[in-house]
Amino acid sequence: MDHKRITLFAGHYGSGKTNIAVNYALLLAREGRKTAIADLDIVNPYFRTKDSYAELSEAGIDLISPQFANSNVDLPALPAEAYRLVQDKELFAVMDIGGDDRGAYALGRYTPFILEENDYRMAFVANPYRPLTRTPEEALEVMREIESAGGLPFTAIVNNANLADETTPETVLAAVPYMEKLSELSGLPVWMTSVEERVAAELEGKVPGLLSMRLQKKYFDLPEQEGPPKARPLFG
Repeated sequence: MDHKRITLFAGHYGSGKTNIAVNYALLLAREGRKTAIADLDIVNPYFRTKDSYAELSEAGIDLISPQFANSNVDLPALPAEAYRLVQDKELFAVMDIGGDDRGAYALGRYTPFILEENDYRMAFVANPYRPLTRTPEEALEVMREIESAGGLPFTAIVNNANLADETTPETVLAAVPYMEKLSELSGLPVWMTSVEERVAAELEGKVPGLLSMRLQKKYFDLPEQEGPPKARPLFG
């Protein structure tokens, strides 16, 4: 799989971009690259790259996230440290962009630097099983809204077709015509197919650019709960 110095993942809410961003950063680190990941989502405080802090840290990946991520306070502000992703040319940077056009507004402050360097991939994460992107035409509309808000054009598509725990190899393969149509409409290539690891083995050689993923765990520490907090997988 080829890499750009800066890789950005954006898409509709619930498309799965956060899980993909985390797993892609882990892939870069496994390949020996100096890697950092930034959570630029100032809209949705629930789906956070910070949920994978321990795993990212163990892999030697720097995590940059809003100061109050995963707390009861969520302010629409990003740390100044995030500029390191566009300034440090030795760093492989991964950016998790907020969902839809509202989330993409935060990207605008970094867009001039990204365009000037021109060593980036802006990937649109598409899941045809989500309510508002059922058709390639609907997905294209979301894509254009994000581009307009963030000022950065998409350069590739990620096939993240999934039905959460019910995902099968057939779930992913059935979405291939959808992705081909979206590719035709947008003029962009399908760069990667992201699949949860239990399904990935059955898709080897059947889809391009397969990314086998471990899903994030979201911890709920409820007051009435006894013992350690329960973990549930995230698909957002």
